[in-house]
Amino acid sequence: MKYTTRKSAILLLSDGTIFHGKSIGISGTTFGEVCFNTGMTGYQEIFTDPSYFGQIMVATNTHIGNYGVSDEEVESNGIKIAGLVCKNFSFNYSREGASGSLEDYFKKHNLICISDVDTRALVSYIRENGAMNSVICTDDTPIEELKAALAKVPDMKGLELASKVSTKEPYFYGDENAKYKVSALDLGIKTNILRNLAKRDCYIKVFPYDASYADLASFNPDGFFLSNGPGDPEPLDSAIAVAKEILANDKPLFGICLGHQVIGLANGISTYKMFNGHRGINHPVSNLITGKGEITSQNHGFAVNREELEANPEMEITHLHLNDGTVAGMRMKNKNCFSVQYHPEASPGPHDSSYLFDQFVANLKK
Repeated sequence: MKYTTRKSAILLLSDGTIFHGKSIGISGTTFGEVCFNTGMTGYQEIFTDPSYFGQIMVATNTHIGNYGVSDEEVESNGIKIAGLVCKNFSFNYSREGASGSLEDYFKKHNLICISDVDTRALVSYIRENGAMNSVICTDDTPIEELKAALAKVPDMKGLELASKVSTKEPYFYGDENAKYKVSALDLGIKTNILRNLAKRDCYIKVFPYDASYADLASFNPDGFFLSNGPGDPEPLDSAIAVAKEILANDKPLFGICLGHQVIGLANGISTYKMFNGHRGINHPVSNLITGKGEITSQNHGFAVNREELEANPEMEITHLHLNDGTVAGMRMKNKNCFSVQYHPEASPGPHDSSYLFDQFVANLKK
């Protein structure tokens, strides 16, 4: 009965294209860059990943919500996506260990969702035309009003978003008696990154996105970490300056995703906005050091310039994305520094790349 009485809703793209569907019950409008994730599972981790802040997520998997939600599967303090577009939304769930339904979870966080959308057609359209700003509307706002409001939404290129998701105050994670101490710059850090470091005998102090090198160094850490996060890396002047000082002091440094891009910028290598980006848990990567392949979890709309990286005598490409040849990992030849564009914490995703945390800890021992 709930399915048959649901209100109509629309997804309006910035080029004027409209996709029709049904509201799951939360009324209103929400704006963001529309993008898609190809993962079959792990929707709660995706929805709570700070890297997705400001984005309307299209789920390519047909069923969303069928296993409910769990308090153990959050990557931050709440939902970070701007909205959800899906084909079949499951109001009922069947997992024994679930703590509730996805519908109730969305109501708690006031997340607007449109279902019953032809997501195959939508994803094909995005693949052909690129990621773009969009709006979900479930409250019958006139189209012309939506278009006018959508025209005022800033593009992701040049948009600084780390400040929207970073911690406001420093905090600690892990066992204070751990063998190693790590200072982490929170650009949108995921909880499972902290878990992975903590279980490798690290005690982490997490700092706000605009913390200085002096702030991070005051913890007297064995090494430094630059986290994942949303938005364009180029406006992050403070984080780039921090990376430069870490390298100037020849300290161990590990960066993931946005942190990887910041390290590139700190070395004079530019970044660029991708046509669609990489979002999913089945992206193939080649490890050029070992010659092995990895299936990886990825979520990024910007990338490091490969030509500039190859021309930099201080840098070396360590990983390449096998679908399009973009840079998936790099390291410095004369510094204790490496980074990857993807998410080795695998939340969600495969564990092929978890060795990178071991590599970082090995660097801390040096």
